[in-house]
Amino acid sequence: MKTYIALLRGINVGGKNKLPMKDLVSTLEAVGCRNVATYIQSGNAVFLNEEQNAVLLAERIGAEIAGRHGFEPRVLLLTFEEMERAMQSNPFPEAESEPKTLHLYFLAAPPQSPDLAALEGLEGDRERFVLGDGAFYLHAPDGTGRSKLAASVERLLGVPATARNWRTVCKVMEMAQQRG
Repeated sequence: MKTYIALLRGINVGGKNKLPMKDLVSTLEAVGCRNVATYIQSGNAVFLNEEQNAVLLAERIGAEIAGRHGFEPRVLLLTFEEMERAMQSNPFPEAESEPKTLHLYFLAAPPQSPDLAALEGLEGDRERFVLGDGAFYLHAPDGTGRSKLAASVERLLGVPATARNWRTVCKVMEMAQQRG
């Protein structure tokens, strides 16, 4: 069995695409996931599964959610090792003490032609970013709510992404360590 971390995008936001975590657990179990745990309502789950192909498993999970709930969220699956590598590669370790200001955007694929110049042009006075291997790191001390950079990451990278703050990343990794 392999330990996976599922990051679902676009669920339970603004009253749309409602997916209670107990329903997410039963959906994951229906596609063969075991020892499932979720964290907060924004679509974070950790589980064990025998499937070696993460893309195939993500597609099965998305299809199962669509069949049960009538919408198909983007499902990004990471292995324990991928999440661990993303955490260890954090270019802003000094920001870890303020976990709500540090955001990791997990990428569905490597960007082929990211517009880094445009991203740099959108940086706020105190914002910093680094495009890493499989993740985009954003330190936004003033928050992401009004950040033009945060709002444009996915479009300017040219690949689907889903973001989590450092607190969530740490909690999800802790759950994964308990399963792995």
